[in-house]
Amino acid sequence: MREVFQQSLHEVQERLVRIAELVETSIENATSAFGNSDVAVAEQVIDDVAEIESMAAELDQLTIDILARQQPVASDLRLIVGALRMSTSLERMGDLAQHIAQLARYRYPESAIPKGLKKIFVRMGALDVEMASKIVELLRQQDPRLIDEVRDLDDDLDELHAKVFEKVLSDKLASNAAGAVDATLASRYHERFGDHAVSIAKQMQFFLSGSRG
Repeated sequence: MREVFQQSLHEVQERLVRIAELVETSIENATSAFGNSDVAVAEQVIDDVAEIESMAAELDQLTIDILARQQPVASDLRLIVGALRMSTSLERMGDLAQHIAQLARYRYPESAIPKGLKKIFVRMGALDVEMASKIVELLRQQDPRLIDEVRDLDDDLDELHAKVFEKVLSDKLASNAAGAVDATLASRYHERFGDHAVSIAKQMQFFLSGSRG
């Protein structure tokens, strides 16, 4: 019975990794579509979100079944409860990638990035992709060193988010209402993506140490 239980826990971890991999692909494609005004890639991201949502729902059901049929204790219980929360964060990250892609599609064939903000958004996108990659590795390897790396990347992302608002409030964008709105939304989506990555990192810290730090 214990062997079956351990197999179920392993399946939970594998599913989390698979969802995280899909999220990584989605944010990579979304940032590419946003930066290059690529409507085909944007539409692919929008379509792919349904798979992330489906897999997250299936994982939630698996964890609920484990809780109902088994009596997990200590770290096992932390993993199961954490998996429920992490799947929610991963699903939200997929949604945010979709939102970024939708901005690209909405403004096509024009760019959704106002002049003067290209470099900032390229960097924000790169940070989100790097954070998503580290989340995949964190879920796969359970290496606590990756937790601090995710947090450091999020700090960099927050700084860029603040710079976007400085630019939006500047005189140069005052006359470009649509551009200001696009920049504000896109920056917020990138920033929230990072927040959810940090949430997953905190859940993993709780699983590994029993402390949220």
